[in-house]
Amino acid sequence: MTSEIKKQFTFRVSQANPTEMAVILYEMTLQYLSDAKDAAEREDRGEYRENVRRARNCIGELLQSLNLQYEPAGALRQLYLYCVRRLSQAEARCHPELLQEVAGIITPLCDAYRQIAPQNTAGPVMKNTQTVYAGLTYGKNTLTENMADQSMNRGMLV
Repeated sequence: MTSEIKKQFTFRVSQANPTEMAVILYEMTLQYLSDAKDAAEREDRGEYRENVRRARNCIGELLQSLNLQYEPAGALRQLYLYCVRRLSQAEARCHPELLQEVAGIITPLCDAYRQIAPQNTAGPVMKNTQTVYAGLTYGKNTLTENMADQSMNRGMLV
């Protein structure tokens, strides 16, 4: 994952409600799976394993966030556990074809959550974060980010 993509995910996490957080985790999983596939094609086993491990960690976060009191959580739990098992096999045996199988499960879930995310009217999960405004500057085709409310007390409140 490039540093630019990491910055985009970091910004989105700071502004996301709970449903958007799930979308971000799905998208991160898919990005890590893509990066692992690319590493496998280059025969870089270390990077391949690291990206598979990171994808598995994202799914682990999704698994931990389930509220099992509601009906779809049980089915999602089974899907997540299956994906974790397949990723473990893909990592141990260096089978990149298993990555496509997991991506085939995660992609429709990501699309579904992306569709329902606008219905969630809850505020951002993270409180007391900096507000970021982005816009074009006077430079040709340049985009800058300006921080507003740059107090020392930012981030999650403890």
